[in-house]
Parts: sequence; structure tokens; C-alpha cells
Amino acid sequence: MDGRQVRNTRISVIGAARSGIAAAKLLKSQGAEVFVSEKESAGKLKPQITELKSAEIPFETGGHTDRVYDCSLMVISPGVPSDAPVVIEAQRRGVKVVSELEVSSWFCRAPILAVTGSNGKTTTTGILGKIFETGKKKYVVAGNIGAAFSSFVLDMDQRTVAILEVSSFQLDHIESFHPNVAVLLNITPDHLDRYGGSFERYIASKCRVFENQTKDDFLIYNFDDPVTSIGVRKLAVSHVQLLPFSVKTKLDHGCFVKDGKVFSKTSGDLLDVLETRDISIRGMHNLYNAMAAALAATVLGVPVEAIRHALKTFEGLEHRLEFVRELNGITYINDSKATNIDSVWYALQSFEEPLILLMGGKDKGNDYSRLYDIVRERVKAIIAIGESAEKVYEAFRTITTVEKARSMEEAVRKGTALAAHGDVVVLAPACTSFDWFENFEHRGRVFKEIVNRL
Repeated sequence: MDGRQVRNTRISVIGAARSGIAAAKLLKSQGAEVFVSEKESAGKLKPQITELKSAEIPFETGGHTDRVYDCSLMVISPGVPSDAPVVIEAQRRGVKVVSELEVSSWFCRAPILAVTGSNGKTTTTGILGKIFETGKKKYVVAGNIGAAFSSFVLDMDQRTVAILEVSSFQLDHIESFHPNVAVLLNITPDHLDRYGGSFERYIASKCRVFENQTKDDFLIYNFDDPVTSIGVRKLAVSHVQLLPFSVKTKLDHGCFVKDGKVFSKTSGDLLDVLETRDISIRGMHNLYNAMAAALAATVLGVPVEAIRHALKTFEGLEHRLEFVRELNGITYINDSKATNIDSVWYALQSFEEPLILLMGGKDKGNDYSRLYDIVRERVKAIIAIGESAEKVYEAFRTITTVEKARSMEEAVRKGTALAAHGDVVVLAPACTSFDWFENFEHRGRVFKEIVNRL
């Protein structure tokens, strides 16, 4: 199916959050008969219900009735698992199931730049937005960051670049999604609860970002990450133009570091991008993010001067190693978006100061032993929070000081009490937020509000 075939087609949209409503409105505007089904009760969805009523889109809340299967296409949001009963039943009945990302791409006239990876995709997407803004290029940032792709797709022309943060959940249900430039930052164990505990299934999902690319397209990938490199060499060598980036190896083409400088070569001359020390956001992981963004911007025609200026001035994103305040010599950092083990590792290695770590939430099957060495080296104490507080406590109690907290307020106060002048208190949970909070943004905002009241 494509955009030309949706007129008069019965389509069910599962989920009445941001991307579900955007997809429903897009499809209705193109002549589809749309029905939205949401498992949450109406009392939690007042703004969404108002929007659906205003758009004259029929809907149901509080669960999925048989009406949801009276369709030939089902569109699911990233928050709907592939093994959700409503999805499995639809597939059993022969209903085609696709993601909001796939549907949006049917109507996209603009070139697509898709960024995925286990870690860093939000920051890299944000850097790309800054680069395109600096270079005075038309662009839209959407997908897993900000507004849904569906909200913008009809307003973009061929001179606009769609910069999309793409999750594995969105990629699970694509068919023809085709980025002109794909960025694969890394692949590390994450969300394995959504993949039956199988890392191989998760890897395959991430690699779908380039499955529809052709020899005219570019795949930018992390040469230093062995899982990513193996996946790319196995699946992409023959049908797409490869542009690797590396901190460890001088490359013939792509992006690399030599003598403290970032160099890039896509075609033609070698470009001296900037010195690594001039990149505004700290940490080795952000050096990788900056290199990936520089490559993507280069192949899409942004001048190196604009790339250089953007990388020097990019201020970072909310909830990603975000400075909150300094009080009595103690620095507070909000890294609420660190929802997996590798994100926490990157956060911890970004600081030389002694750390007090607030960690925990809804666990996704984390193996905390992978953090033992860096926790021994850098973390003075851990405050275990959320649903997984006991698991965090048991994992680290022989490694460093660990205390449990029953609320974010208690966690911040305990962290402050354990910190000394020059220490950093950092919220880097390694878990999702869906035990105490609505999402990682809500968790980060609550943390900041508490810190700013101290």
C-alpha cells in the first residue's frame, strides 16, 4: 500500500497519543475512513479527545473492541508493542500492520535523513537541526523527537530535509520506508523486553533503517562499534554508499580523528571540520554524535563552515546531560533520557568529578554488572529509585554506597546529603520512567523542579 491507495480505505489507528492522532488526521485528510482505538480510559485523554472530536474522527477509549479489526490497515504508534494482543489479533485476521513512520513516508516529497541507534540519536538529531539552521537550509526535525512525522509531512517540499529520529519500534513495522541518508550510531543491548530477550532480533530491527536504500543513498555508521560494523557489512555493502566514522582509525573516506582534529571526506577534498576540543558538548559519545552529524550534513550540501559553527555552539538538549544548577559547590545534572545501561556508562565517563548517581525506574532486563568497573572508579554513592530500587540496591551494594529512596524528592535530598563540595549529583536512571512518571521528560522536569527548590 502507498499514499495513493488510502482513499476510501478503512484504517484503524492504535493509540491516541501524539503520533497516533497525527497519523489519524493525516490519513483522514487523504480520504481514508479512520478509526482511533486507545486502551487508556477517557479520563486520562481529555486533550486528545477534544482534538479527535474537532477533527471529526471516530474513536474509542478504555480498550479495543471488535470494531478495531474492521479495516484493511492498522497503524500503530511506537508505544504499542509488536506483541500487544490487538496487534497479534489483527495479523491473525489478515490485517496489514504498519508504523506511523511508514505511513508518513508515503506522503513525503522531501529527502529523508533518518537517525537511529541505541544511544545518542536524540542528541545527534538535535545537532543536525542546529547545523541546518546555521547553514540556512530548509528542514524539519520530527519523529521520536518533538512532533510526529505525520504532523509535517504534507507541508514539506523537495527542498526541505526531513530530519527524523527513528526508534527500533518504528522500524519494526516498515515496508517501504526509504531514507536518502541513514545514520546508524551504535547497537547495544536495549529494550530486550520488547524483543523476547533476543539481542539478535533487536539488531535486525535497527538494521532495517537501511533495508530499502539503494546505490544512490548513503549509510553513515559507527566503524568503532563492532555490532554495528558487522551488521552493516553483512547487510548493506552491496546496495548502498557507506560512510563510516571512527575515533580510533584513520579512514580513506568518511569521518575520523587525527591529531585532535575531526576530518571528513565524502567525495573530493578532505575537509578539516574542527578541533575535538571545540565541540561544545562533553564526552566521547558526543564526539561520535558530532562526527555522524557532520557527515550527514556534508552529503546533504551544508557547508563545512556552518557545520563547524554549529558544533561549537550547540548547547545540548533538555534531559540529556543537562546542567540544572550549582549549589554550595555541588553540581546537579539531569540525564533522564539515559534509559539504558550504555547511556549511563556514557554519562559517567563524561565526568572526572566524584559522582552521586540517582538510578532506577521500570527495569528492562538490565545487566548492571556492565557498570561495575566505571562505578567503582567514579561513583561515590548510588540512590536507588523507582520500581527497580531493590534490584539496583542488590546489584551495587558491594560496589559502592547505596541508599534507597521512596520518591524523587527523597532521592535528591539523600544525594545532596552524600555529596561534598566539587561533587556532581546526576540523574541517569538506566530504566524507563513508567513506574513513577508519565515519560522521561516528566521525570526530568520533576528532578529539576526539586533541585531548583533546594
